Amino acid sequence: MTTLILRSLQKFQACSRSLVAQTRQIHISRCLKQENPSQVPKRRTIGKGAPITWSSIAIGGGVGCALLAYMYYLKEKKDLEIERERRRSIGKTQIGGKFELINSKGETVKSDDFLGQWVLIYFGFSHCPDVCPDEMEKMVTVVEKLEANKFPVKPIFITVDPERDTKEVVEKYCKEFSPKIIGLTGNREQVGAACRAYRVYFSNGPKDPDNDYIVDHTIIMYLVDPEGLFVDYYGQTNSPEQIVASVMLHDEKAKRLRGDGAWLPSFGFNKPNTA
Repeated sequence: MTTLILRSLQKFQACSRSLVAQTRQIHISRCLKQENPSQVPKRRTIGKGAPITWSSIAIGGGVGCALLAYMYYLKEKKDLEIERERRRSIGKTQIGGKFELINSKGETVKSDDFLGQWVLIYFGFSHCPDVCPDEMEKMVTVVEKLEANKFPVKPIFITVDPERDTKEVVEKYCKEFSPKIIGLTGNREQVGAACRAYRVYFSNGPKDPDNDYIVDHTIIMYLVDPEGLFVDYYGQTNSPEQIVASVMLHDEKAKRLRGDGAWLPSFGFNKPNTA
């Protein structure tokens, strides 16, 4: 029993000596810090001498923005090349082309005469009872809305009934809707060539006792750009507002192809006014 008590006293003394030594070490450390405060490590902040400074952040951000802008530029350049190729293939090989017709004054009018202007073309005939008048009124509404947006466009009416639609008849018919509409006619070969260029179907129906007949034809309005290329078409289901918005959008695309528009459309710049 005495032996156990002695051993316990020895362990207690050893723990006491260790605790005293640790306390003395802490006290010495505090004294040294008070005597030499400059040796105490400080928290590093962003500034001079730090690995990350405000200038390095600014440079890194500038480089990142430049790389992002260049990426958008390359993407836009590629998209423009694809759009140019698409317009060449659609405009030249599928729909649209050259034509040579006669206006109300008997003068020859060629498709090249309208280069540099946006053009809307409608194929119809003056004896049409309802569809053609509706489409002609729609075309006039589209032209007026575009002009309100300071966007000029040439409206053209081409007859698919050259036997009855002489230059005098076409002139009178177009003026019933608007003096701005350019009415064109010609002989059957000339009209046929223009219709084939725009893939317009037309066929004379049977004649009645009064020698009157209806012409079955494609009911479409065609949009041609200033380069003389077919761009888009609009059927009976398209409203004037939809056509106006489409024309303005195609104009923005054409400006980008010419390099006049913004090359970062993803940021929402240079949006067309379709109001």
